[in-house]
This record gives sequence, structure tokens and C-alpha cells, in this order.
Amino acid sequence: MIKRTLLDDQNNTPAIWIDLCNPTAEELSTVSKEYHLHENTVIDCLDPGHLPKYENIQECHFLIIRSYFPSSSENPHTIQDLTSKIAIFYSHHFLITIHRRENDFLNTVQEKFCDPQLSLSIKDLVIKIVWSSLHSFDRPAIQLSGETDDYEEKIFLKNVIPQFQKKLYYLKHKANVSKKVLLLTSEVISHIHNNVNNPSSQDLKDLHLKLITIYDQIQEDVNNLLNVYISLSAQKTNEIVKVLTILSVFFMPLTFIAGIYGMNFAYMPELNNKFGYPIVLILMGIVSMGIFVWVKQKKWL
Repeated sequence: MIKRTLLDDQNNTPAIWIDLCNPTAEELSTVSKEYHLHENTVIDCLDPGHLPKYENIQECHFLIIRSYFPSSSENPHTIQDLTSKIAIFYSHHFLITIHRRENDFLNTVQEKFCDPQLSLSIKDLVIKIVWSSLHSFDRPAIQLSGETDDYEEKIFLKNVIPQFQKKLYYLKHKANVSKKVLLLTSEVISHIHNNVNNPSSQDLKDLHLKLITIYDQIQEDVNNLLNVYISLSAQKTNEIVKVLTILSVFFMPLTFIAGIYGMNFAYMPELNNKFGYPIVLILMGIVSMGIFVWVKQKKWL
């Protein structure tokens, strides 16, 4: 699908925006030849897993950015599952965007800023596109932060700790993927800010810094939460082992006494004693009470 939108830049020279969504090989070849796009950049824009980058080839600027666009798969956590790639070619006279999936924010940018009366340049439109792409990471950051707080509350306030390890792993991986994409977008942001130093480019840089800070905090919070969860799980295991150890302390001397009186010798002085059996039971009770008092003094119970 090809959308052509006529624009006027700040110098009042005609320009064009071509938006290709999941283009065929024929469409891509036609546009590539018409605007003399470099072969290597065209190959890069076809790679669905390509990470953000910037190149300047023959007066044509080439950008790859990724917007937050999670797939419908269960527990998406890879770069391709969580983000969608957009390839951008632009010069003073044209803007070409190539992507495999329909992005709503591109349609929004076209509707809001492609009015000739606004007199926006190609560079201004590129800033709007990159800003919208970065802004797509804003709401997921709030959701991830909220999920982190929920898991923290459940881990610390619930008597029984659920098996949150898998959930925390996916939460951590989502934050890591988003932060990685944002860090790799730094090259694109730096290029735009250095070449177009205006309030829009400064807003773009500020948004980028804000998102990196938020995802960095989420990543740190999830790592801390994982460590706390592992520590609490280990503590719970230690408490179970402690109880079992204390029980074994109670039964070891009783088993020893029972073992002695279970030996089959013909001559044992207590065997013919009329009160032998109750005496042994009383002895076992005294030993058990002594162990209980000793354990309480040690504050093990």
C-alpha cells in the first residue's frame, strides 16, 4: 500500500511523503529506483529484526526506529514481539516510510501535520514521527511500573508467596527490551538534535531521556524484586528445614531409647521389672520436655 501526500517545506518547494505498509517487492523496487535509494539500506529496511540506527548516504538520510507494538502472542518478550520496525528515508524533497504493520501514529502524523498551511519541513515531520514512536513506549512504562508495584505488594504482604518467578522474568525482559531499543535510538536522536536545533528537537531529546530514566528505574525495581523474592523463598525453605530439624531433635533421643529396649538380649535388668514400661515412658517424656525447654531458651521456637 502506497500513500502519497504532497507537502510544502519551509522554503515553499514541493515535497512528497510516500508511506509503504508491507510493500511488495515490485513496489519497493519501483520506489528504490525512482529515488535512488542505496541497495544496502533497502536490504536493511527489509530485515524485521533490525535495531535502530542512522546512516547518511548520498545526501539521503536513512533511519531505522522501532515503536512499541506488542504482538498477540502469549507473553511477548523479544524485540520482534514487543516492537515494530519503521524504516525512514528522507532528503529535502521526499520522505519515505516503510513498515510491515499498520501504525496508527503514522496516520495521526499525516492527518495533523501534512497540511500545506503549516509549512512544516521534511525534518519537522521526521521529528514528529520519531517523537510519536518514542511516545509509544510511555504507556507501557506506566503499566510495567504498576505491575511491579502489584507484585511487590503481593510478595511482601501475602502470607503465602505465589510462584511469581516466571511472571517477574517476563516483566524484567519487557523492560530490558524497551530500554535496549531506547538506548540504540540515541544515535538517531543525537543526529536529529544536532541538525535541527529547535524546540521540537529538544522535546524529542527530553522525551528520550525521560523514557530511558523510567525504564532504567523499572529494570532496577524488578531486579530488586527478584532478589527479594528469591530471598523470601529461601527464607521460607529455611524455616521448613528448621522445623524438620527441631522435630528430628525431639525424636532422636526417643529413638535411641526405643532402640536400646528393642534389643533381643536374654538378660536385661528392666525386662523383669514390674514398673519398667511406665518408667521408660516417663523417661521419654522427661527427655522430650527437657529438649523443649532447651529449644525455647535458644529461641528456636
